Amino acid sequence: MAPTTSDKTISNSINTSPTSPLQDVTNQTLDPERGASSSKKELINFLRGWPSPSLLSSSILQAASTALLSDPSLFVPALQYGPDPGYQPLREELAVWLEKQYSTSTKSEEICITGGASQGLACVLASFTDPSYTQTVWASAPCYYLACPIFEDAGFGPGRIKAVPEDQQGGIDIDLLDTLLQKHEAQHHQPTHKGAERKNAGPYRKHYHHVVYLVSTCSNPSGTTMTLEKRNRLVKVARRHDVLVVSDDVYDFLQWPILPASPSSDLGPLLPRLSDIDLSLGPSEPATSSGKWFGNVISNGSFSKLLGPGLRTGWVHGTPDFIMGLSQTGATRSGGAASQFAAALLAEVMKAGELERHLQETVRPSLRRRHELIMETIKQELGALGVTVAAQDGDRFGGYFVWLTLPEGLDARVVAQKARQEEELIVAEGEMFEVRGDEEGAKFRGNIRLSFSWEEEHKITEGVRRLGRVLRGLSGETR
Repeated sequence: MAPTTSDKTISNSINTSPTSPLQDVTNQTLDPERGASSSKKELINFLRGWPSPSLLSSSILQAASTALLSDPSLFVPALQYGPDPGYQPLREELAVWLEKQYSTSTKSEEICITGGASQGLACVLASFTDPSYTQTVWASAPCYYLACPIFEDAGFGPGRIKAVPEDQQGGIDIDLLDTLLQKHEAQHHQPTHKGAERKNAGPYRKHYHHVVYLVSTCSNPSGTTMTLEKRNRLVKVARRHDVLVVSDDVYDFLQWPILPASPSSDLGPLLPRLSDIDLSLGPSEPATSSGKWFGNVISNGSFSKLLGPGLRTGWVHGTPDFIMGLSQTGATRSGGAASQFAAALLAEVMKAGELERHLQETVRPSLRRRHELIMETIKQELGALGVTVAAQDGDRFGGYFVWLTLPEGLDARVVAQKARQEEELIVAEGEMFEVRGDEEGAKFRGNIRLSFSWEEEHKITEGVRRLGRVLRGLSGETR
């Protein structure tokens, strides 16, 4: 998923069948002076889930790289192959910072450095699942749509990824998940592919019966956050059914108070990660034959939304035994931990306190303004048309997206087509977030996701106004 100046990620990530309303996004005629569509209207992209260029940390990284490359004791290990679990100074800096953020104990041996959340997920699946033994991937729906190809690459093709809808409380429906797990296990006493040769987990890893994938905080696309009570229940369900829960926690640090008078930094401790809860409960029973405790939850983190996606660096948090096993993934052992130079650079950034300063002074205030702006414009332009926004309960919100529900009778795919054709506006229709291969498990034909992280503030207002014109035109047609 390498970024370019074009909308390359759109063509790589969406359904480009002849019926896709976004098929022609990368085929538009470009004006070399503007770098946008040659039509009279400037393109506005509410699909792109990237940080705005104004949020990138170039000056911070420039200073850190100068310090790093000026000191042989730093640049020599930074430019060599790294240790399997990752650059140790970054593991230590992360442990201190994460402990402060969550107000829970975090140790460096609970952290493995990765090449970002996507690469981390791929390595987890390579090491801790076996398609001939691991029965099903259960994905919270609506689902981050680019996760499905990663599961497919790991051998979980059509029929092996199942949708579990979110409930009214926000987050995955845990009662339904528990029921589905019990039902599935009653029907499948034998391994998924009887007679298939098993992968060798070796002494440092194990294979789980099931995987659950979700974004527990500021979910993409719905924006919902699981309550503490639900987090505790999910961990207990995972322990009962030999489940590995993979929580993409990439938006945890991009939250702000909803109350207007509160400063963006006035949040207090974050909700504990699911992995924190799992660790706090101690080893689950029965213990593995090797005596190791791999746990049932991992937190998948990333610097992409914090400092810049091009850094391609993240981390996994879990039990020390899980982290050791993850570090033994074949590709990691061959080349050392991913992103060694970037990890060394980030360690310098964190030592100087620049990560927290950048989040407090630049990223959170900007995202908060953008969110307030898009919500106010939605209220003004779309509220009277019957459009609703996913509930934003509690004292905080975060992430990059708002999740809209259209009035009954309007199809999001048609809305997206008309928005692109008539208004030079790109929006993400709900079908994109249905679990691939189990679309019937949870449908979102009446939903649209809007990203407020990419476009500048004046374009956010204009984009919502354009969407309003599209909806008014369609409402007139359907009467």
